[in-house]
Amino acid sequence: MGHPDARIARFPMADLLSIFNLVAPFFGLILLGFAIGRYKQLPEEGLAWLQFFLIYVALPPLFYRLIADKPLSELANWKFIAGTTFATFCAFSLSLAIGLKAAKGDLPQAVMQGVAGAYSNIGYMGPPLILAALGPEASAPVVLIFVFDSVLLFSLVPLLMAVAGVEKKSLLATAGEVVWRVLTHPFNVATLAGVLASYLKFELPVALDRMVLWLSQAAAPCALFLLGVTVALRPMKTMPAGVPALVFIKLLLHPLLVWVLLSALGGIPTNWIYAAIIMAALPPALNIFVISTQYKVGIERASACILVGTIVSMVTLSGFLWLVKTGRIAADLFH
Repeated sequence: MGHPDARIARFPMADLLSIFNLVAPFFGLILLGFAIGRYKQLPEEGLAWLQFFLIYVALPPLFYRLIADKPLSELANWKFIAGTTFATFCAFSLSLAIGLKAAKGDLPQAVMQGVAGAYSNIGYMGPPLILAALGPEASAPVVLIFVFDSVLLFSLVPLLMAVAGVEKKSLLATAGEVVWRVLTHPFNVATLAGVLASYLKFELPVALDRMVLWLSQAAAPCALFLLGVTVALRPMKTMPAGVPALVFIKLLLHPLLVWVLLSALGGIPTNWIYAAIIMAALPPALNIFVISTQYKVGIERASACILVGTIVSMVTLSGFLWLVKTGRIAADLFH
């Protein structure tokens, strides 16, 4: 037998290797997309079909599969929903306040900064990474965070843009449009279909189930590759003001807020808290760029946040995963 100190010294290295093997494929696919995007310089219009495939064809089956076999009682954890959604709202509000100061009161610019500081890559990176790290029992909190964070941010953004006069519509018309978009978003439709399947104990026919499985398995690699290409096609010339602060809020403050709030609420399963912390620690979502392009506001800053946030998250996200996987962070801070 070796000396006890030698065995102890080997454990951290084994832990670090495990975390590296967990996150390397995700960042590797982003890097692959980035490298090919810079090398090939294909027209950006070609990404439209891949984006459509992801949003309407590949990711909805992933969310359906995550939820269809879950008992409904497992999804009705309103304490968890309130804690995680409020944490995202706090991150958004703080980022919005920083944006208002940096942009000298320009509300549309500040709204984009609010999104950059609060919206994690919960659709593309979240499910595959957290299921690989924590196992299938973490799928329910992943789905709940995705649905309610998306509803929150896709409601706040159009309403604030209407207040700022960007939407050119009344608040009532904008509110009606927001409700319709939320109800008809393919991810939310897929989640609702999964809830119905769970309630009715419905199972897809074998051939259709296999097709849905293949599509769900295609979602993550395509999404990460697309993220890399998208960033590569928009090289950052200078660091826009406020980006470091937004990245700090997104990658460190947001997960810490989630941890404190869920601990304070109490009675939430350990794996659910760990899943929520990692979801909040994910880098800024590609959708930030999509939203800024839609409103033609803060496009350069959005691209910079995604690029810088993704690079920095290689360290911060790996750190949170290491703390969770090795049990060095207590799930419940106060109990």
